[in-house]
Amino acid sequence: MSDLLRAPAEIKYAEELDWLESVDDSPKPFAWRLSPKMVRLFVLGSERADGLDREISQKWFGDRSIVERAIVTLASDRGLLLIGDPGTGKSWLAELLASAISRNSTLVVQGTAGTTEDHIKYSWNVSMVIAKGQSRESMIPSPIMTAMEAGSIGRFEELTRSTSDVQDALISILSEKYISVPELDSDGIVFAKPGFSVIATANSRDRGVNDLSSALKRRFNFVRIPVVTNKKSEAEIVRFRTEELLRRHQIELDVPPTLLDVLLRSFGDLRAAAASAGSDDEKLESALSTAEQIGVLEDAVLHSNFFGERALTARTLASSLVGSLARREPEDLAILNKYLHGVVEPRSKDEGGDWPEFLDGGRDAIATLS
Repeated sequence: MSDLLRAPAEIKYAEELDWLESVDDSPKPFAWRLSPKMVRLFVLGSERADGLDREISQKWFGDRSIVERAIVTLASDRGLLLIGDPGTGKSWLAELLASAISRNSTLVVQGTAGTTEDHIKYSWNVSMVIAKGQSRESMIPSPIMTAMEAGSIGRFEELTRSTSDVQDALISILSEKYISVPELDSDGIVFAKPGFSVIATANSRDRGVNDLSSALKRRFNFVRIPVVTNKKSEAEIVRFRTEELLRRHQIELDVPPTLLDVLLRSFGDLRAAAASAGSDDEKLESALSTAEQIGVLEDAVLHSNFFGERALTARTLASSLVGSLARREPEDLAILNKYLHGVVEPRSKDEGGDWPEFLDGGRDAIATLS
C-alpha cells in the first residue's frame, strides 16, 4: 500500500475488512462480502454497544439513516443515486460502500461531456479484431459490464455531466440487467449476476447541465447528502482527513485546536456572507465546501512542514485560505479583503488569540496576489 499514491478503500482498510468478514455471521444478500449491519459498521465505525473485540474506525461522517438507506437500496434491484453539493462526501461514501460489499471500488465510470456509450457498455481491441475477428476475447468490457459479470457494485461518477444518449444506455442496463452485443453471433448477451448494482453520484449544482430523464430517475433511489452544518461534525471530518495526510507524508506536526477553530469560523463567516450576497459577483467562486476547507488546511500543513518552522501558524493558515479561495481576480480578492477588514479585524481586537496573526497573514497574501 505504501507504493500507491492513493490506495482504494478495500486496500487501505483491508485488515479491518478481513476481520469484519471473519466475525460476520449475519445473513448476506447475494454475493456480498459483508452483511448490511457490518457494512454500516465499517462505514460509520464501531461503538461500545456493538460488543466487538476491536475498534473499527469511523470513515464517513454523516447521518446514520443516510448510510442505512443507501445499503438497503443496494440490497434491492434498484440503483443508488447519491446527490448533493460539492464536497459533501458522495464519492467517498460510494467508494466505502463498494469496498465493503464487493471488496472492489475501482469499477468506475467518470461522467463527462466526452463520456460515450462505449464507456458504460464495451469497446473493441482493434488489433485483436484485425487478427482474429470480433469475439469475447477481443472485446473490452466497461467497468459496468465487469461489475455485471462479477455480481459486484459498479460506480458512475457525476452522472448528470454525461449526455442524454449515455444516460439512456444506462436505463436498459438498470432495467433489463443485461447488455446485448450484436456483433457476436453466439454468446451475444452479457447477463448481470445477483449482487450487481450501480452507485451513481450527481452534483446538485449541475442541475440543468444534463438533467436526468424521468425514466432514469425511476431506476434510482435518491439519497441526498446534506451540507455539513454542524460545527462539531465538520471539525471531526477536517481532523480525520488531515490526520490521514500527516500519516501518508510521515509528518509529525500538530494542528492546534485553536487554529482549527479559526478555520471553521472563517468558512462559516464566508458561507454566511455568500448566502446573503445579492449577486454572484458578491460571492466567492468557491463552493466553500468541507472538502475545500480540508484543502486549505492540508496546504497550510504541507507549507509549514516544507518551508516553515514545522509548526502550523495562523499566518500560514491565512495565506493558504486566501491562495485557495481567490480564484477570480479582482472579484474574489475584493470579497476576501472585505471579510478581513469587516469581520477579522474587529474580532482580532475583541478576542485576540490567533486572530491578529491570521489578519496579518491574510493581508499579506492579498497584497502579494493583487
